[in-house]
Amino acid sequence: MSDWLIYRGAGAPHDGIEHLPPPPPWRDFDGGPLVAPPTALDPSSERRLGVQHREASHHRPGETERELVNAALYLRRPLLVTGAPGSGKSTLAHSVAYELGLGRVLGWPVVSRSTLRDGLYDYDAIGRLQDLQIARAAPATEESAATADPDPADEPGGGIGRYIRLGPLGTALLPAARPRVLLVDELDKSDIDLPNDLLNVLEEGEFRIPELERLAGSAPEVEVLSDDGTRVTVRDGRVRCHAFPFIVLTSNGERDFPAPLLRRCIHLHIPVPDKERLAAMVRAHFGEGAAERYEAVIDRFLDREPGDVRAVDQLFNAIHLTQRAGWTDEDEEETRRRLTAELMRPLDRTR
Repeated sequence: MSDWLIYRGAGAPHDGIEHLPPPPPWRDFDGGPLVAPPTALDPSSERRLGVQHREASHHRPGETERELVNAALYLRRPLLVTGAPGSGKSTLAHSVAYELGLGRVLGWPVVSRSTLRDGLYDYDAIGRLQDLQIARAAPATEESAATADPDPADEPGGGIGRYIRLGPLGTALLPAARPRVLLVDELDKSDIDLPNDLLNVLEEGEFRIPELERLAGSAPEVEVLSDDGTRVTVRDGRVRCHAFPFIVLTSNGERDFPAPLLRRCIHLHIPVPDKERLAAMVRAHFGEGAAERYEAVIDRFLDREPGDVRAVDQLFNAIHLTQRAGWTDEDEEETRRRLTAELMRPLDRTR
């Protein structure tokens, strides 16, 4: 194993992130005040990696994957990961977070209606107005004044921080001692403008919240809610990272991206998993010996016409059903074969 690798792809947690060299001068950020470390890995990551069964070590990315992940870490650049559905693109983000101890993975599933603002923050202006009207209309008595919530208007900035929640991208850009892991899933599903809208944020590592900037004179520091559900301080209406986050942008290849975005990213293409890699994935989720026990199912998954598209989830579904149904006699074996074929039908075929 090369000494320069911070992420080793071994599936075992270690302190490698502490040995990450300083960033290039053009990617050095100075945001503050630093926020508290994130919560530990969540169940979503554990499900993807098979951590519950202590088999995460079977998720072994190839040499090119390890090298490009480390290139993104060293250069503080987003990693654009392309490949067929089910090839393990999003799992890579969870693997990095697990191995390097970077906490909960922030997830932004992109759809055709997604905008940059969705990823950065949300401001509930209507809720704030309603709460102000209710607080001012309520009759004031000594008993109610003692038990009621504070009037939002009496808080710094008129209590505006209670109505702002940072999105996954906004939370990833908070100033933290260690990089957060952000998964921007299926960017190719977005509106045509979103990849271009991301350019400045990814380059500058910061964004501004106009609603807070306007109040910077009277309320220079405002507490808002993060995507983690914790309160964090935003100073002068600006969020600027300290350690640039490890951002994974995934794409199923349904569209091309503009050259300015590609210039800002490290590009990794994950090929369709071969038998060896599929066997490792099966062991990760179903335990030692599973790959050998279900070798025939794996072979059937790989037996496809040129151009057929299948997702690894289909293989997992077929193996799980085979494992739990307990088919033993010849009649049940025929049922197993038939259902396995149906569950692993190519995704680009409707019949």
